[in-house]
Amino acid sequence: MNIVIVGAGEVGCAVAQTLAAEGHDVNLVEQDAERAEKLASELNVRVIPGNGARPQVLYDAGVREGCVVDLLLACTDRDEANMLSCWIARHAGVRRVISRVRSLEFTDSLTWARELGIDMMLSPERSVAREILELLSVSSAVHTAELLEGRAAIYAFHVGDTSSLAGKSLKDIRLAHPDLTALVVYVERSPEENIIPNGDTVLEKEDLCYVVSKRDQVWKLEKLFQGRNPRPLRKVFVVGGGKLGYQVTQRLQRDYRNIKIRLIDKDPQQCAKLAQELGGALILNGDGADPSLLAEEGIEDADGYVCATESDEVNLIYAALAKSMGVNKSIAVVRRRLYQNMPELMPVDAVVDPNEALASVILRYIRYPGHARALSIIEQIDAEMLELAMPEGSELIDIPLAQLKLPKGVLVALVGRGENVFVPTGATRLRAGDHMILFATTALMQEVVRLFEGERA
Repeated sequence: MNIVIVGAGEVGCAVAQTLAAEGHDVNLVEQDAERAEKLASELNVRVIPGNGARPQVLYDAGVREGCVVDLLLACTDRDEANMLSCWIARHAGVRRVISRVRSLEFTDSLTWARELGIDMMLSPERSVAREILELLSVSSAVHTAELLEGRAAIYAFHVGDTSSLAGKSLKDIRLAHPDLTALVVYVERSPEENIIPNGDTVLEKEDLCYVVSKRDQVWKLEKLFQGRNPRPLRKVFVVGGGKLGYQVTQRLQRDYRNIKIRLIDKDPQQCAKLAQELGGALILNGDGADPSLLAEEGIEDADGYVCATESDEVNLIYAALAKSMGVNKSIAVVRRRLYQNMPELMPVDAVVDPNEALASVILRYIRYPGHARALSIIEQIDAEMLELAMPEGSELIDIPLAQLKLPKGVLVALVGRGENVFVPTGATRLRAGDHMILFATTALMQEVVRLFEGERA
């Protein structure tokens, strides 16, 4: 594919680098001349310096009448520039255009995208707020993402010191808990040992297990992995009253009727605005790292602390401070890949990256344009999940899964059949309309999609 990317920030560079490695022709537009020159020497893409909202700059990138550009992605930090780039590209004949937008008003309805001819307008705040809420609710999970429209999800749990799962095979665990709708799809044992498991895989203490499960059974799952009853969510601190902090607070108010929320922001005008819009939360004008403020508000008995300011460094340091003062779970919002592994290096329970979430959405749209529910999983394990509907007339219908000869490393993790969600076995026969959750390495997923769509070799 011939692809033009406008904006070489964290998202633009990540997408450009991945697509170039997959063999696509990528033209990257960057307004900052010094950054453009640096990237031209580092990335295997053509870099065009200039403002991507100007017709002449886009012309130099190949966006012109009668062009053969398959897709334009506009992902600068300026909404209006992104939308104008897409509008110009659409009128030049570019087949698909995607715009990043930071303001939620542009994604509240489909009107803006439809009127401007933009295929997708993406803002990661809502999906990231959902992820943060799930991390707070399932306190021992270090990663999570929803599946099957919220009926199922994937969670990453460590096998705790007191867990009954340590030393047992997955086959034996399943026999001991036949009512549990869950499947371990990946085990991270150490940087050198990562496993796509089978029934004979034996879990060890401290294994990080990626588990696909029905949402209404996650409490059983958490108890099994931690060896203790999960802690209910009663009090949460949110630092930073911007778009993301607002979304997290609003969702907590909606989903937990009696929860105590402390939303902290340094800007008194923003606090006054938030107090009007979020009546159920206590809005505090102050510093989210002020020990006296945190102690006065009871940080030591709080269930969660979410730091969502615009600074990655502030978010990490503040979250570590809150953890040291006794909060049950601390979460930092980070936007630079450099900081994704910080929970291994400092006392922070989890990090959430809006830029990674956005890049994943963009890549899945490019790789699987007919499957809007494709879901990229944690980048460190280089794997993906895809929700795929079994098409009518498929030659794979009514054949036992064990006879499909799926490539090694590919799992059908869950099947949604009507209102029923279950873990399939080798004897399971798929039906038309079944929604499958497929797990595979990134390298294998496209082969699996072709298999289920009837393009067999």
